[in-house]
Formats: sequence, C-alpha cells, structure tokens
Amino acid sequence: MTDLVLTDNRDGVLVVTLNRPEKKNAINTQMWIEIRETFRAAAADDDVVSVLLCGAGDHFCSGVDLSSFGEVAEGEEHPFESAARAVVEFDKPIVAAAKGVAIGGGATVLFHADIVYVGESLRLRLPFANLGLVPEWGSSYMLQANIGAQRAAELFYTAEWVNADKALNVGIAADVLPDADLFDHAMSKAQEIAQWPVNALREIKRSLRLHHLDAIDAAINAEQAGMARQAGSPENIEAITAFIEKRTPNFRDL
Repeated sequence: MTDLVLTDNRDGVLVVTLNRPEKKNAINTQMWIEIRETFRAAAADDDVVSVLLCGAGDHFCSGVDLSSFGEVAEGEEHPFESAARAVVEFDKPIVAAAKGVAIGGGATVLFHADIVYVGESLRLRLPFANLGLVPEWGSSYMLQANIGAQRAAELFYTAEWVNADKALNVGIAADVLPDADLFDHAMSKAQEIAQWPVNALREIKRSLRLHHLDAIDAAINAEQAGMARQAGSPENIEAITAFIEKRTPNFRDL
C-alpha cells in the first residue's frame, strides 16, 4: 500500500481520502487496488462503523487515469472492476464529501454512497457519451434508482456539467455546503451514524440495498459488455483524438 489512498479511523469513522491532488485525484491502477483493499478491510473490521469518503485538495476526483489501463495484462480483470465490487458490496454506511470536479468514475462512485454532501464548487460530469463509451460501476442502474429514470437519462445522454445546486435539486446530493464547511459537516454526520451498533447498521443497510443488488450486478455486466464493444471503436478513437487535438469531435462522418 502507498499513500495514494489515506485512511484514518476517528472513533469508528474511517476517513478514506483519495490522495493524488496534483492530478485532481485521478485514479490509477494502484489507487484502484488500494480502494479495493481499503473497503474489503473496513468491511471485516468491527472498529469501522461508518466511512467518510473524500478527496485531497480542491477536488473530489477527476475520474479514471486512462494511461493506467495499459498496466494490466490483456485478459486479466482490471482492479477498476474489483474495486467497484468492493464498494458495491460494502455493508456499512458510506458518507461522501465532494467538492470541485467529480468526473466519470469520480462521479459514479458517489452513487454508491448512502449520503452525499457537496461543496459549492462542485462540477460533476458523466462524460461517457462524449467519449464514445458507456457508464460503469453499475451507475446506469444506481443513478436511476437515486434520482429517477428521466433525470438520469438527461445526465447520461447530454454529458452536461452538473453544479452543486442541480446536484441537490435532482437528488444526487443531500445538502450543499460552503467548501470550507463541507468536511466538518460530513464528518459530523458520519460520527452521528457511528454512535450506533455496527451490526444494526449492517442490517439496516442490507435491508436498504438487498433489493438493488441483482439489478446492480446486471448493470455492471451490461456496462462491461458495452464497454468492450465501444472501447477502441471509431467513435471512441475520434472522441479521444478530438480531445488531444482540442477540437470538436465529428461523429457523423465515421
């Protein structure tokens, strides 16, 4: 383990901090491994009652570091996928505190938090359509479950930027705080949760999540199949090329 994911147990609240601020906490292969191992260990540790997930610096997470995908041998499961499973299967309350950018995987992980608080600086985006790709982390189901099918479709199909007020209004966030107050507010809520017995909280979360798990699993499988078809497709290549060349992509002439 490195210092890319920091953990600090504060009287039952495990503060998990994505710690790559110079890259806006973009998640590389090693970070996926550490996220997976952190959540697996926290699930087995009764001294962890709740989790507070946040990002170091001014941003929550700018998403997947695409350069890291070449670090895994062809045919092997990428730690991105096992990290997703570890978060999906985590059986204790997760509180998230997000400010600055939350893009791609840095947004979809929030949909698996039980409570999300955002700072006024939040800029969230689901950039899958504009990259010629598909959603991940079961987000194609979870966002609908959290905010409704039409609102989820709007955000996925348009790939629009979502600010803090819209995140609150559509139901992604429970509350909006000034950036300076965000962590303390989220921490106080995580501590309020952590005063209760851990097994009772496990059972409550199981009751809340049980009827979603089959649908999440189906969504993850469908997303992985769709990603396999789209990654490296002409649409995906054009999107990435246009991004590198700083121009508007042309999907019509493919």
